[in-house]
Amino acid sequence: MDRLISRWAPLALAVIVVVGVAATDRQAGQVVGVVNLQIIMTKTPGYAEAVATFEAEFKAAQQDLQDMAQQRDSLIAEYERSEVVFTPTGRQEKQTEVQQLQARIEQHAQDLQNRQRERQRELVDPLDQRVQAVIDGIRAERNIGIIFDVATMQGIAAVDQQLDLTPIVVQRLQQSQN
Repeated sequence: MDRLISRWAPLALAVIVVVGVAATDRQAGQVVGVVNLQIIMTKTPGYAEAVATFEAEFKAAQQDLQDMAQQRDSLIAEYERSEVVFTPTGRQEKQTEVQQLQARIEQHAQDLQNRQRERQRELVDPLDQRVQAVIDGIRAERNIGIIFDVATMQGIAAVDQQLDLTPIVVQRLQQSQN
């Protein structure tokens, strides 16, 4: 029973909040809107170019990381094949070599993730800001109280298509690029 409650409680809470906000907004003469930010971003002018730039810039670094992992795997396989002939000192040296390589791989992966995060921010933040400005403009001109992103909200089974502002946002973004 507790498992059932814990499974459905977040969904029920989300529904109560959405219904409550919608009811409050309708009473105040405002409406609720929805967008799908995943669709909007993929159709935003410049997004495909940003993704291509990102992938091109990090392709070599990701390959280096894969090469290091293969080197580690080969070293481990070699160690396992030859373990019985190693002296205790030789065994310890090989283990240390594997551990050092693993530490370099982990550091390289962490550095790569940090650089990727920063570069993604550089490439995508300007697009996010444009999208947000268009959404804010539509929200203000239509007197919409709140706009939900249906791409990130779990538990939404259906949405009235009249509330979906995604096509309008995409259209305005594409018009602003021309």
